[in-house]
Parts: sequence; structure tokens; C-alpha cells
Amino acid sequence: MKRSLFLLALFLLAPPFSNPARAELRAGAAVVDVTPKKLPVLVNGGMLSRSLDKVNTPVNARALALSDGKTTLAIVVVDSCMMPRPLLDEAKALAAQKTGIPADHLLMSATHTHSAPSCMGALGTDPDPEYVPFLREKLVEAVAAALANLKPARVGFAKADAGEYTALRRWIRQPGAVAEDPFGNPTGRANMHSGRIWDDVTGESGPEDPDLSLVSIQTADGKPLAVLANFSMHYFGDKDISADYFGRFCNAMKEKLSPGDPFVGIMSHGCSGDIWRRDYTKPESEWNANLTIDEYVDGLLGIAMKAYDGIDNYRADADLAMAERRMTLQYRVPDKQRLEWAQRIVAEMGDRPPKTQPEVYAREQIILHERQRTEIVVQGLRIGDVGIATTPCETYAVTGLKIKAASPLPHNVVIELANGGDGYIPPPEQHLFGGYNTWAARSAGLETTAEPKIAEACIGLLENVAAAPRRDHRLSRGPAAEALAASKPAAWWRLDEFAGPHAIDSSGNHRDAFYEPRVTFFLEGPRSDYFCADGEKNRAAMFAGGRLRARIGDLGDSYSVSLWAWNGMPPASREISGWIFSRGVDNGLGPYGDHLGVAGTGENAGRLVFFHGTNPLVAGKAEIPRWEWRHIAFVRAGDSVKVYLNGELDLEAKAAAGFPSGFDRFFVGGRSDNDSNWEGRLDEVAVFDRALTAEEVAALSVR
Repeated sequence: MKRSLFLLALFLLAPPFSNPARAELRAGAAVVDVTPKKLPVLVNGGMLSRSLDKVNTPVNARALALSDGKTTLAIVVVDSCMMPRPLLDEAKALAAQKTGIPADHLLMSATHTHSAPSCMGALGTDPDPEYVPFLREKLVEAVAAALANLKPARVGFAKADAGEYTALRRWIRQPGAVAEDPFGNPTGRANMHSGRIWDDVTGESGPEDPDLSLVSIQTADGKPLAVLANFSMHYFGDKDISADYFGRFCNAMKEKLSPGDPFVGIMSHGCSGDIWRRDYTKPESEWNANLTIDEYVDGLLGIAMKAYDGIDNYRADADLAMAERRMTLQYRVPDKQRLEWAQRIVAEMGDRPPKTQPEVYAREQIILHERQRTEIVVQGLRIGDVGIATTPCETYAVTGLKIKAASPLPHNVVIELANGGDGYIPPPEQHLFGGYNTWAARSAGLETTAEPKIAEACIGLLENVAAAPRRDHRLSRGPAAEALAASKPAAWWRLDEFAGPHAIDSSGNHRDAFYEPRVTFFLEGPRSDYFCADGEKNRAAMFAGGRLRARIGDLGDSYSVSLWAWNGMPPASREISGWIFSRGVDNGLGPYGDHLGVAGTGENAGRLVFFHGTNPLVAGKAEIPRWEWRHIAFVRAGDSVKVYLNGELDLEAKAAAGFPSGFDRFFVGGRSDNDSNWEGRLDEVAVFDRALTAEEVAALSVR
């Protein structure tokens, strides 16, 4: 709180984002070829070691230098899978000596192409010993070349929705389809590309980030000088040594904007740890499996050029600021049993590289055990009113969205795999679902709390360079949200959080609820145009075994629950697909509880089911399709229970009320005894201390 007040005071004393009396922006850009001179060369990005002896496209270091007369900085984006911090620290120190730019004002990041020479050991591949010193020299050369090209410039920003070209590759498996990890344990509730088999999964494990962002640099007279693009898509995949889609995009942009003049296109890697180009929400026939890399680039470039042509906010008075933070984080080291397992396997390998997945992960356990911890670098910088944050990891899309939403600056970019290559950093809740992105190795070895620590550091650095406090994210209210607010619920959880454990009560009654483990966050919710304003996307929580717990007293025998539900379970996977809501005793059923769910098998499959105490199930009439949003309203008026589906009466039952005093426990996304908890999304959960009328339910079920 004190820090925020200090930043706010600083903001009031000195207007943030620019100082026209001082700033006079200059910029320079350069491209330096970092294609290896000697072949074959080791290439990482796969599970096992490999080398390539052919060049399909050159790989480059693309640099942008900026100066406002007081601060000078440089950004270098390299066609590489990952680059280790020690190598980059050495290159920055050499570049600082050569150019005078402070080492902590140099940002160096990898594009994450999986077809570039290896400069960093990861999984089964070691760094190529001859390529590492070559690349170090070229990084210094790129900084110096960009700085030598400084000239008066102006900067503008654009952002476009390129969601058609990115999607979630990490999906949550249904409880009956858990996979084994490399250590022989059934921990895989989620994994990359599991969405290709729909019967195995319940849905995506998080949101995508569709933003294609462009920081456009022009000369003072309006000629294109450079564009720093940023997009969250892991990689396309190419043959031989290649810059993948990143390099092709840069070259294609140059051909569009300035084929005969000096111009540098730069594509930086957005937060893509759980992202790829294949949209598994669509059937395989609609996957565009035959889409070529050039067709992919053409489509992405078309979106970029439309956004670029619309930039009208160029400024020559943009000033600069940059800050850096170094942090020590722990590795998730093996316990004694796993270490002994790894030592036996590695001893049998001898000096040869690993040839199987267990051998790869055995060697990784030895490395983590020897290292114990590592240092990482996080940066924040500002170009006028554009903020850039960096993470040294393969960061999930939700983390990038979180950082952008909290930034005090109006325009924001998050560049991952910058200033190091420290593997995946799943948000803490994602570690519970396992999968490749969580298996302990240099590719995913940081402590489980690494993601919130790094995200917080990024936001803090953006506050620093903006001299302004962070924004507090809250969804806007569209007409449906306003209708909910006007109906005066006793509690209302919009479930729009980026993380748990708190679910904020938007009713104003201060009845916050608590997420249990095994819930993920910020996925797309129902009807954004109804629940949000100004084009904002509505957000929902994804339940995968955990529940939302709340206490609401004084409801008595008449109350109502309104919510939106999206069932992720495959048909006929279990007797009850999932329990949506429960009012009952903790960790049990008891004689008084109300429980509402969706049947999975039998004659009522796909229909709402209700039971109270020990009464038999009562089923509704309409089937609820999988992976579609439906509004559900549960209304109890004394002994009468009615359940509405999309505003239509679907189920009626008689169930004795007489709830005892203090019967205040509510569970959303599961039953009070944790049987067959909900597997899917829920949103806009409102509890009322009265029985809603049919007219009130109809008003809340807009669709």
C-alpha cells in the first residue's frame, strides 16, 4: 500500500510516459546473420540430441537501439530456441564495453524456433561448443550495428486480434484418462496436444492471448525504420536450420513496407508456453492440417499490415526508461528415491547422450540436484506510453494477460525467453495437473511459486518505469451483468480472477468465496457482449476436481442460485457427469442438503438431476450439450424446488426444507462430499436470499 501511494505521488509530481521538453527520440536497427559457418551443428528443441547440416533459411539477430538523449537501450531478438543467462550476461558485458550502453539496458531474447543451432543445453541436447562463442560475438555486433544507425525517429503502437492463428495446446484430461509421467507415476491430468482426442479431455487448461502487437518505429519524416512485433504462438515447425515463421514474417514485412530501403522487421515471442497453432476445439477436418508455413505467415502478415496502416499515434517526443531485477529461484530437486533412480540410469549410460525419455529425465535430475538454484533476470522498459516486460521462461498465456492487465501503461507487450532460458513456468495451480510442461528438468525446473514471483516482478518494474501504480483488473459490466447487479443478490462471484484462492463477491456484500485446488482461471466465459462492455472478453473459471467454497448465512428455506455452466465431460464417462452446486455439510451429505448436477449415463444422460437428503433423484427434461454454455437457475421456495434451463422450467420437485440454523455452507463446482465434482467451466454465480420469480429468472438467462 505504501509503495502504491509513493508511486501515485511520483505520478502526480511528474506526468508519466513522456516529457516533451526533454525527449527527442532517435532509433537505429540492424540485422546480423548468426547462421553457423561450420556444419553440422547441434540443434535443440527436441527430446533427444540431433544435428543438422543444411540451411533452409538464415538465422539472424535483429536489433533495435533507442535513445532519448538521456537514456539509451537496445533490444536484440535472435532466431534461437533458447539462450542461457550466463552466455547473455557475457555478451551484454562485452556490448556495454563496446557501445557504452549499460548492460542492464540491453534486452536479448530468443524467438524459440525449434530449428536453430543449440547454444544452451536442454533435455537430450547439449550446446554446440563451436557455435556458442560465435553467437556471443554476433550479439555484440548486432547491438553496435543498431546503435551506429541512430537517427531522429518517432514511435507508434497498434494491436490486432490474431486469434485465428493461435490456440491452446495444453488440455485437461478427464479423470478416467490420466497419463503417466517419465517417472512412472499417474500424474498427467493435462498435457500438450491431448485435445486431439476429444473423449480423453474436458477442455483447455487456460486462455489464449490473441494479441498481435506492433511497436512501429519510423524516421522523423515518416519512413518505416523498424517494427517490433510480438505474438503468442509457440512455433510453426520447419525443416533443416530455419528461423521458422518468425524470420519469414520479418522478411515479408520488409517486402511490404520497405523493400529497397533499410528496414528491420522483428518478431518477438509472446507468452506461449501452453500455446500452439492447432485449434483443438475444432474437428480434425477443420484443422487446416495442410496449411504451409508461408500460408500461415501470409495470413498473420495480413492482420499485421491492416493494424500497421491504422497507426495514427506516432510521437517523436517519447522518452525512455528501463529497469532490471535479478532474482534467485530454487529448482525442484529430486527427492532421495528419485535421485537414486536417476543415478542408476545415468551410471548405465556412461558418457553417451540419452537415447530414451527416461534417460533424458534421469540426467536432468542429476543436473537439478547439482545446481539446486539459479539466478534469473526480469526487465521492464518504457518507450513513451508503450510498456515492455520480459520473462526468462516459457510463460503461459494467462501470465502475459495478467501482466498486461495490471500494467499502468496503456500499451503493453510481454516478451518471453528474454535474458535467459529457464524453462516453463506454469502458474502454481497448473502444477497439480502435471504434464510435460511441469516435469522437473532444466526445461521446467523452477520452483512452483516461480510464476507469481516473476509476474509480480514484471508488474513492479512496469510501475517503476511508468512512475505510476498498477491497475486493479475488474471486468466491465455489460447489460446482463447490470441486470444481475440490479437484482440484488446476496453474493455474486463473476469468477474472472487470474488466480486463486479468493473469488471476489461483486454484490457489495463482502462474501468472498475460496477456490480449492484444481481450478484454473481466465478462460472465455458466456456472451461477452452481454456480460462485458466495449468489446472486453468475459472470463470464467475452469473446474477440474476442485470446488468454490462459500458461507452465506440467514438464507433459510427460500433461496435461489443463478449461474452459467459449460460441461466438459465426454458423454457416458461416469454415472454423474458432475455436480454443479451443493448446499450441504462439509465433507458429507447429511439429511438436509440440496444438490444439483448433470447425469452422465442412463436414461437421464445429459439432463439436470436434483436430490435432497436421501430422496431419490429427480431429472429434468432437456439435454445439455457438451462444451456449450447454458444458464441454470435453482429456485427453492420452502418445500418447492424448481430448476430453470435457459429461462425455461426444466425440473420440479418437492423436498422438505427445514434447514437448521447456521446451515450456511455452499459449494459450487462440486458436491459437499466431493463426489463427481464438476469438470468444466462455470461463471456468473449469484446466490439470492429469496425465491426468484419465473420473470426474474427469464431476465437473468439472456442468451
